Amino acid sequence: MQGTHMPLPRRAKQGLAAALAAGSALTAFAAAAPAQAGTAAGTSSAAASVGGSPVTCTSHRPGLADRLERDIAASLHGHGKASALALYDRTTDTSCAFRADTAFDSASVVKVTILGALLRQVADENRHLTSREVDLTTAMITKSDNAATNALWHQIGHDGIQHFLNLAGMRDTVPGPKGAWGRTQITAGDQVKLLRLLTSDNNVLGARSRSYALRLMNRVVPDQRWGTPAGAPGTATVHVKNGWLPRSTNGWRVHSVGVFTGGGHDYGMAVLSHDNRTMENGVATVERAARAINRDLNLPKVS
Repeated sequence: MQGTHMPLPRRAKQGLAAALAAGSALTAFAAAAPAQAGTAAGTSSAAASVGGSPVTCTSHRPGLADRLERDIAASLHGHGKASALALYDRTTDTSCAFRADTAFDSASVVKVTILGALLRQVADENRHLTSREVDLTTAMITKSDNAATNALWHQIGHDGIQHFLNLAGMRDTVPGPKGAWGRTQITAGDQVKLLRLLTSDNNVLGARSRSYALRLMNRVVPDQRWGTPAGAPGTATVHVKNGWLPRSTNGWRVHSVGVFTGGGHDYGMAVLSHDNRTMENGVATVERAARAINRDLNLPKVS
């Protein structure tokens, strides 16, 4: 469910979520072959594509853009027209995009945006979070609690959400209608803009706010830590938020956003999908892409 914490069955002991009753509450709210080295740095020599849409990457590290393009394309083979992806890696000055401006129903990944909007509102009011707000934000992020999200969504209000989106430059994100936060329209590109804000100095969210948000994303309950953390190196500190929602059209929406810090790591990714027959299918799609990205970004540097 996009709400109260429910145990999700594990597949092959990897913590893949099935939880088929999970999205009902939100309805109301509504490995590839290694790439050969291409160009030395910058944009790859020839972009790969999935379902007719290109996977485009740039990187300061020689060969990495080519490798990522081909491995991401292979990981999304057969699901290209129903998925989207964006990523950045500051250590190698790498970025990738695949259908990054395509809109999806947000499901619960919008909860990070709601948290950001609250933290900005609190800063504008020159105050600290109340004990109630701490309880609500903790439940919303770490357990994906819907009741807590409803309370915060209405407290912040449409104007407060939109103010944050404007400041964050998230121009393709459209808040859900009539309180239906789970049907907020999001893009992978805007989600990565948000992840970048959470992990660097900026004028939108101060250091204390960023630290608080990342701390909550690092404390997500174990059975909701699937998705972008798949294949992440053990030396990285993982911060994640997932979303899952079934609707009568386009099947299950299954999304995951994550950032990876510490131990020399400084990167983030957003993987979005719909048209999944089951939640488990969606998790598998997201994790195939995440494993390819986590592997390629953490290959030993060739001198």
